[in-house]
Parts: sequence; C-alpha cells; structure tokens
Amino acid sequence: MDVALFMISLAIGVLGGVMVSRWVGIPSPLLLVVAGVGASFLPFVPQVHLEPEVVLIGLLPPLLYAASISSSLVDFNAYRRPILLLSVGAVVFTTLGVAWVVHELIPGIPWAVAIALGAVVAPPDAVAATAIGRHIGLPRKIVTILEGESLFNDATALVLLRTALGVAAGTVAVSVWGIGLDFLVAAVGGTAIGLAAYWIVARMRRRITDPAIDVALSLVVPFFCYIVAEEVHVSGVIAVVVAGLLLGHRAPVLQTAQSRIAERINWRTVSFLLENTVFALIGLQAQWLFQDLADSDLGAGRIVAVCLATLAAVIVLRLVWVMGSRWVLFRRPRDRDASHAVPPWSFMFLLGWAGMRGVVTLAAAFAIPPTTEHREVLFMIAFTVVAGTLLIQGLSLPWFARRLRVPAPDPLDDALARATLLQQASKAALEELDSLEYDDPAGVVDLIRQRLDQRNFAAWERLGTQSDQESPAALYYRIRSRLIDAERNRILEIRSEGQVPSEVVADVLAMLDVEESMLDSAEQERDETAAYAARRWQIGDLCADLEQHPTVDEEPATYCRACVEAGTPWVSLRRCLECGNVGCCDSSQLQHATEHFHDTQHAVMQSAEPGENWRWCYVHHLTA
Repeated sequence: MDVALFMISLAIGVLGGVMVSRWVGIPSPLLLVVAGVGASFLPFVPQVHLEPEVVLIGLLPPLLYAASISSSLVDFNAYRRPILLLSVGAVVFTTLGVAWVVHELIPGIPWAVAIALGAVVAPPDAVAATAIGRHIGLPRKIVTILEGESLFNDATALVLLRTALGVAAGTVAVSVWGIGLDFLVAAVGGTAIGLAAYWIVARMRRRITDPAIDVALSLVVPFFCYIVAEEVHVSGVIAVVVAGLLLGHRAPVLQTAQSRIAERINWRTVSFLLENTVFALIGLQAQWLFQDLADSDLGAGRIVAVCLATLAAVIVLRLVWVMGSRWVLFRRPRDRDASHAVPPWSFMFLLGWAGMRGVVTLAAAFAIPPTTEHREVLFMIAFTVVAGTLLIQGLSLPWFARRLRVPAPDPLDDALARATLLQQASKAALEELDSLEYDDPAGVVDLIRQRLDQRNFAAWERLGTQSDQESPAALYYRIRSRLIDAERNRILEIRSEGQVPSEVVADVLAMLDVEESMLDSAEQERDETAAYAARRWQIGDLCADLEQHPTVDEEPATYCRACVEAGTPWVSLRRCLECGNVGCCDSSQLQHATEHFHDTQHAVMQSAEPGENWRWCYVHHLTA
C-alpha cells in the first residue's frame, strides 16, 4: 500500500510540475529535477533508490521505442554521418577525457574504474535534450541530430561500461581490437534482432485489424527486443531503435488508420509520463547520495573538486569534439545539397551545448560493483553531471539560442509545405479518378472533387495574414464546432433515455470526436502561422517556370477587379507574374486567379497579400 501511495503521489506531483512549468515558461525537466531534489529532503518522502534493472529494462526500452517510432528514417539517413560520429565518436572521446580527469583527482582509482565512470557520464540523455530543444524552438536540424544521437549513444556507452567493468574484475583482457570487436558484435547482433522483430511484427500487422490488439502488440515490442538482445549479449538499445525506426517508417503501409491513431496517442501518453517521471526520480536521489558521502574517506574539498571538474570536463569535451569535427560531421559546401553544407559556428555551438545527461547515467552508475573503492563518490559524480548539465545547459540554452539568433522552425514554412504536399496528393488522386471506369448517377464523383478542393483550400487559407478578415475555413470551423456541440448534446439526451444501445451511442460520439479533433488541429495550426506571417519564404527546389518568374516586389493588391464587377467577395489576392493580373484565390467564390491561368496559361502567380512572399506554379504544382 505504501508503494502504491508513493506511485500515485509521484504521478500527481509530476503532472502538477508539468502544469506549473508550462505556466511559468520553464522546461519541465528542469523544474522536476529541482522539485525532486527539494522533495528528497522532506521527512515524509521515502528514500528512492533507482535500481539499474528498473531503468534499463523498465524505462529505457519504452522511451527509446516511443522516440524511434516517431523519428523519421529519412531524416536519420540524411544526417547519418553526424549522428553516428556523435553517438560513437563523441561518447568514446568524452569517456577517455573524463577517465583521465577522475584518475588524476581520485588517489589510487584504477584506470578501468575511471573509464567505467567516463562511460557512465558520456552519453547525453535520450529525452532531455530533445524535450528542452523542442520547448525552446531549436532549429529542426539540431533536434533531429540530437534525437538520432540519443537513440544510439547509450549502446556505445553501455558496451564501454561492460568492457571496463570486465577489465576491472579481471575477466576481460585490455585490447583495442577486443573492445572494437565487442562493439561490432553488439551493434551487428542488436541490428539483427531489431530486423527480426520488425519482420515478425510486420507480418502479424498485415493480419491485424483490431486497433486494441495492434497497440497491445506495440507495447510488447520494445521489451521483447531489449530482453532478447541482452540475453544473447548484444545491444538491446540498438535492437529497440532499429525495430522502432522501421516499424514507424512502414506504419502507413502495415497498419490501419485507426491503429495508427491509437498507437500514436498511446505512445505519446506513455512517453509523456515516463519522460517527466524520470526527471523527478533523478532529483529524488539527492538525499541518500549526500548521506552516503559521510562514509567517504576523501575530504569534502576533494569530492567537490572532482565533481565539478568532471562536470566541466563533460561539457567542454563535447564542445571540443563538436567544434573540432565540424568539417567531418557535415559534408563540405561543394556538395550540391545546400542543406547538408557545413553549418555556421552558432549552429555547432548549440549542438555541442545541448548535451544534457539523464536517468541512464544514474542507472549505469549502479552497475559499478559495491566492492569498488570510493563508489559513493562515483555516484555523486554521476548525479552532479546529470543535475549540473540539466540546470546549467538546460537553463542557458534558450538564452544562447536567442543571442546567436538561430532561427526556430517556422509554422509558416510548414503551412506552405503542407499545402503544397496536399495539392500534389490531390493531383495524384484526381489523375487516378480520371482513369477509373464508373457509373455515377448520384454525382458521387463531383462530391469527391468538392471535398478534395475544400481540403486544399483550407490548407492554403492557413497562409492568410489578414487578421481582420475571417477565412472560409475559419468560418467553417466556428460554425461546425457549434453544430457538433449541438449534435453531441442531443445524442447525450437520447443516451440518458436508454432507448438506443450504448454501443451505437459510443460509435456516433466517436465519429463526432474524430471530426472535432481534426477541426481543432487545423485551427491550432492557423493560430501558429498567424504569429509568423511577416516572415519571408525560403526558396527550395524550383521548376523551370518558377526559375523564369522570380519574386516581384510590388505593393499588396487591394481588390479583385473581376470580383468587383461580379459583385462577389474575395478571400485572398494573387498576382500573375507574367502579365500582372490580380485575381482572387481558390477559396474565393469565383476563383479568378485559377480562371486566369486556364484562359492564358500564365504558369506562375505570387501572393498579393501583405507580408506574404511566396509563388505558385500551376503547371508543376510547386511553391517557392
């Protein structure tokens, strides 16, 4: 009962801490660590000892799997060089550097134990950096690299830790080739198990249509991969990550839409609870760690010195590795793809500074044998590194991002990319529709075309910048939301009468919930893009027509002449870049800009709205 009460109290505390952090604008990991440290000294809070099995088997696999299924395999492949060099090279470099510092400052500590401690504190956390990075709006490239690095660096650290402890125990001979072979076996074996798990689950999912069964299967996958891999002495981390990346990448093909929605919500909830609970548990270790230091025969001054020196070494060594290997981590500017050119120094500094450590560091420290001399000091070093990097780097990362003026992801860019992607998808759908043979006396095809148009119009309307004009999509959201409320209230009244089976009522309510959630998501995206409406677009890959018609710097248009003559309102205005004609957008009633293209075949138009600077090619369905 005491354990259950503590778990409930911890969950309530974590949820409250997250709510407070969002209210005050501080990343939740930082607030929860500080709150955990303070709570650990309260007399009514029991001592919490994180056991390595609890973290490495109970927490690490689901956290890794949740991150990997939501990661992009395409992005990982695009940034595989920096990800692998950071997850392997930076971990080895930091391990050796920290080992030297600890060996110099703690008298008589064996090199093997010092290297083991270096491996413990070397890997940045799988969730801390990305959680804080997304909260403060770091560039998407940095977050992608940090996320990819954190998926694999634990594997490197755990192999180094296992080898170092084997050397300390006298069961493993010291050999660079031997260590390299251990890592190769762990990586290849973990990859093989991850591939095998993917193959098994993929074949099962082709036959599963029940979302509940599919989600239950996904809960088993990370633990199955990790435990099987560790049983055969290969990397459980790599096994989980490989399976998660492949299953996430193939989910649109392997799963039903309902299963994908259910799995996405399930793992988002699991990840939210575990991530935030982990940071609270880190802070709760503080009280007993300080108590154990009383038994150390090292002086307080030396303990403080080695803890601070190790913390400084961890921070500096990562910066040295990232800044020093700048030309190796990324391709040189002569590469055709400018997105992979060597980033500026500000980018590299943020990548190096975002090296927060987390719960895996504390859990790995418990793997150090109890008979090891100065074990309590080694624990305190690990705790200092975790708490110090979270607080020092976590709190200063937003300040550095602002001072260095590194651009955050822009919802306006995302809105333009989303609208273009939907337009391309609709084009493919309409081509498929034209190739079908059907008998349509009920006008179903016209309805399909109308719904495709409505979806695309709503996507383009999110780019609108006129705050004093309600777009058709916004009007639709406002009216339809009221109608859904009315429908739901009536259904609930009927339910209370008990005349309709509860299963039928639940199905109808679920249908309304899906529609309402789609409306809410679209409205939230419109609100985000409104805050970034003054920004200019970044030019990407262009077609020949867009190349021939660059942006024209003219005053925003004020009216659509054709709409004025017809006596109809317009939504947004577009300017033809070949003849200068101004017409209304496709969300408008008469769609004069598109009509102008069909009449003249002038391929490129530009938004004529204030603050917008994007172009659209009618021929190739591309934007710039």
